[in-house]
Amino acid sequence: MENKNTLSAEKSDELLNILKIRFEKNTNRHPNLDWAKIQAKLEANPEKLWSLYEMERTEGEPDVIGYDKETNEYIFYDCSLESPKGRRSLCYDRQALESRKEHKPQNNVIDAATDMGIDLLTEEQYRKLQQLGNFDTKTSSWIKTPDEIRKLSGALFCDFRYGNVFVYHNGAESYYAARGFRGSLRV
Repeated sequence: MENKNTLSAEKSDELLNILKIRFEKNTNRHPNLDWAKIQAKLEANPEKLWSLYEMERTEGEPDVIGYDKETNEYIFYDCSLESPKGRRSLCYDRQALESRKEHKPQNNVIDAATDMGIDLLTEEQYRKLQQLGNFDTKTSSWIKTPDEIRKLSGALFCDFRYGNVFVYHNGAESYYAARGFRGSLRV
């Protein structure tokens, strides 16, 4: 039986297998890390495993990108080549969603990330991701927007074009079929 933040044993095993295969295929993202230790951490934190399941279910292809020695946490990012398909066509936050009079998207990025138990990537994290490969070459991803920009009705997004990461702005209420969001999770 599954409740909101717990997976069945079968789904947990299936997800752990997917994550292990991805981990082994992409060793450049996490040199010197040991899958057995990561798996043990995941098995001890079923709510985090559920969040990774949500990342995977929405086509984010989560993978380990680092380890924080100070907090003893493994860091996962969405590593799908393009912005996760299951998280596109969303405006930035609840305020933006409520400000739309018509043609509202189904949800917003901030609420969706919170519901999944993940954090929206910051600009710094997005740039770190791009050091691991070329992501969002055809799509774009919302990133955490500083309060001073959000107070002026704006929001930030990034993409990778012409060998560079670009940071752009848009009205927070806007949404596009080719823009989603990427998340991070610490376990």
